[in-house]
Amino acid sequence: MSELLQFLVSGITVGAIYAAIALGFTLIYNASGVVNFAQGEFVVIGGMTAAALIGAGVPVWIAAPLAVIAGMLVGVLLYRLAIRPAREAPLVSLIIITIGASIFLRGAMQAVFDKQIHRYDGFSGDAPLRVGGATILPQSLWIIGGSIAVFAFLAWFLNRTRAGRGIRATASNRMAAALVGINTGRAMNLSFALSAAIGALAGVLATPVTFTSYDVGVLMALKGFSATMLGGVGSPLGALAGGLLIGLIEAMTAGYISSDYKDASAFVVILLVLFLRPQGLFGARITERV
Repeated sequence: MSELLQFLVSGITVGAIYAAIALGFTLIYNASGVVNFAQGEFVVIGGMTAAALIGAGVPVWIAAPLAVIAGMLVGVLLYRLAIRPAREAPLVSLIIITIGASIFLRGAMQAVFDKQIHRYDGFSGDAPLRVGGATILPQSLWIIGGSIAVFAFLAWFLNRTRAGRGIRATASNRMAAALVGINTGRAMNLSFALSAAIGALAGVLATPVTFTSYDVGVLMALKGFSATMLGGVGSPLGALAGGLLIGLIEAMTAGYISSDYKDASAFVVILLVLFLRPQGLFGARITERV
């Protein structure tokens, strides 16, 4: 029983990281219809920047917000330099641009930082907590709480604020949104900034537990995309649920089958979802009249 509880705790912790990444995917998709495969690199930017600042002696309570701001700035630059000039291009072209941006950012981080693996101490220390026979790191609670806070913020922002409704209107019909006075360029700018900030925050919270290096962004993005597909593309609740489920599936696979198949399990989930329920667990089925 204690073994199962330990697997559940580990799965929820990792799943909360995937959920935060999936929420970033969801925000960009809701604003532009684009799947941003550079999302994983924002996780690395947050973690690597925080590690560099803390290593230089900056207190964590200053380094963490600065790392999130750094990720946000890179997100804005990605939109203005790569996405906005090609906004009239086909959707597939925009997705390929995000893949190219991911490769560029990975190389830039290797040049700016290094090839080493980095971590720093947890926000509340590294002394483990014992709950029902399972060991929980205090940082795991920060990760889980952070993902829930991001979900709550996005649900409130997209549904209750003028800026959030502007993002949703821009995604639905950009021309119609512009005609009723919505600044669609500002809405897109904001969505990329928030998405990058969410990714960077995930990296800041996760690095004490998962460690980070310049090249982990690709796998993080694929896991976050798996969570997005499982929960339903465009659904914040689906992103949260999908991330937690992917984390639990990985933990159970590693614990009861083999850790060699842990990463593969996420991609098996994508295939099953595409075959059995393409709209995901919480996504709406889309029908077109022809």
